[in-house]
Amino acid sequence: MIYLQLFWSFIQIGLFSIGGGYAAMPLIQAQVVQHHAWLTMSEFTDLITIAEMTPGPIAVNSATFVGIRIAGLPGALIATFGCILPSLFIVSLLAFIYYRYNSLSLLQSILASLRPAVVALIASAGLSILLQVVFGGQAMALEVVNWVGVVLFVAAFFALRKLKWNPILVMVLCGVGNLLVGLVR
Repeated sequence: MIYLQLFWSFIQIGLFSIGGGYAAMPLIQAQVVQHHAWLTMSEFTDLITIAEMTPGPIAVNSATFVGIRIAGLPGALIATFGCILPSLFIVSLLAFIYYRYNSLSLLQSILASLRPAVVALIASAGLSILLQVVFGGQAMALEVVNWVGVVLFVAAFFALRKLKWNPILVMVLCGVGNLLVGLVR
């Protein structure tokens, strides 16, 4: 039964995660944390961090991680297959349609109308993770603010946007910074 739940959950994620891995994060969170309670919000945040740092798409890495955590290697294979199966069909169909009808203005209008929804999904996922880091899943109060997380966020944002540093370097530096602060405490 757990294999069917994993497959069904990740086939839904794969089917409705229009816009890529970042857009899939709210869907993964809804399935993995809220609906099935396979992970806590803190574990989900760790999952996204690991999925981002490892090679490959975030949704596929997340499916593999959740699958192996819940049902071992067979669970990882089933969840991963469920996540990529809709994309295989949809991308093949869309490629056929796009190459056949790419000059139609209706098709261009449809693609343009999807952009705001993708931006909203990405913003929602980012805000959820930011709130988890800053408030640790607790009520929004100044007493529970994770100031180390806030400082690391601001520094990482500045390094990425203004200094144009490599994202991998920024992630490593944030990890080292958090580790050093944890050792000092």
